[in-house]
Amino acid sequence: MAPLHLVLRDAAVVAGTVALWILDASMRTGGATLARSIVGVLAGVFFAVSGFIGHEWGHLLGARATGSRVHFAQTVWTPLLFFFDVRANTRRQFLAMSVGGYLGSVCGLIALAMIADASALSGKVAIALTVVGMGVTFVAEVPTTVRVWLGGKLPDGYAFRPPEN
Repeated sequence: MAPLHLVLRDAAVVAGTVALWILDASMRTGGATLARSIVGVLAGVFFAVSGFIGHEWGHLLGARATGSRVHFAQTVWTPLLFFFDVRANTRRQFLAMSVGGYLGSVCGLIALAMIADASALSGKVAIALTVVGMGVTFVAEVPTTVRVWLGGKLPDGYAFRPPEN
């Protein structure tokens, strides 16, 4: 599927998210404290980052479902999980990869609706950052997907390149 360094990176972020949400929930009794605020903000931020990770893995699952050629990130420091090789893949494969990311985002929204307490700081931060992330997706990804769906050429750019040699 994906190289171990990327699986471990993303699993660590998701595990950290779960731990922060558990810690945040356990700290909600009593008055507001600096520690409680820090944990709440971190829990919300980590939730949004985990949502982004789900979106990226959705792209990968969509790509792999159609046998797309992808090239994985070589370092854990890149936000992208992989690069989609538009020279080796078809329009259908591109659209499946795109839709996979959107389905990953939908799963994140469902998780947010199920676990976020909108009255808690963690929930407010998670909701706000998720709204920002969805906005970025609508601006950065949806127009490209629609253009390709309507017959336009496949994109060429940073995330859509062959491997570096």
